[in-house]
Amino acid sequence: MEYLGIDLSCAMGSLRNGEFPEKDCLLPLISKLLGYILVAASITVKLPQIMKIVHHKSVRGLSVVAFELEVVGYTISLAYCLHKGLPFSAFGEMAFLLIQALILVACIYYYSQPVPMTTWVRALLYCAVAPTVLAGQINPTLFDALYASQHAIFLFARLPQIWKNFKNKSTGELSFLTFFMNFAGSIVRVFTSIQENAPVSILTGFALGVFTNGTILSQILLYHKAAPAKEKKTN
Repeated sequence: MEYLGIDLSCAMGSLRNGEFPEKDCLLPLISKLLGYILVAASITVKLPQIMKIVHHKSVRGLSVVAFELEVVGYTISLAYCLHKGLPFSAFGEMAFLLIQALILVACIYYYSQPVPMTTWVRALLYCAVAPTVLAGQINPTLFDALYASQHAIFLFARLPQIWKNFKNKSTGELSFLTFFMNFAGSIVRVFTSIQENAPVSILTGFALGVFTNGTILSQILLYHKAAPAKEKKTN
């Protein structure tokens, strides 16, 4: 008995015999279910942040470079998981997160007028390279190197925002709900990666996500009552 790649035969067999499923039977099932729940939830992860920016017509306190790097990180992560042939439940949210991250960056550009020429150059460079990476049309060794660098990319995507929050003693227009879901999702992905026997490189990336998203979430809670610092021009 299998649905969406989820093998229910072990658990159903135990329940029919009036027994609670064994750990080795239950954990993979929970992992698969959590994976699909996370994929479904990922459709709305960044919507609170997008809506907050559009509603206030402001990107106060947001680091443009941080969100651009996030797009790069999601692109590499999605491409790598596709290349490795992992089940959709193990990485499916990356596709939805990438789409939302692109929309979010577009909103930041729109409300950061005038946009510097260097920002447009970065955007055009991404548009030129991303299709090749997502199609997996690069050397496998280079692919592994890119994924290894992806951990650093996600780390450096968060550090500018963490530093900006600390310097301003304010988190500006950052959405609590978005970063709470990012934090919770990273924790779930650590568990599902272990159960799916994902490569250590993938597990490390999600562990870093727990740390960085948790840090920003803590800052939002810490600074939410602080008076907004004098608005500075977005990087």
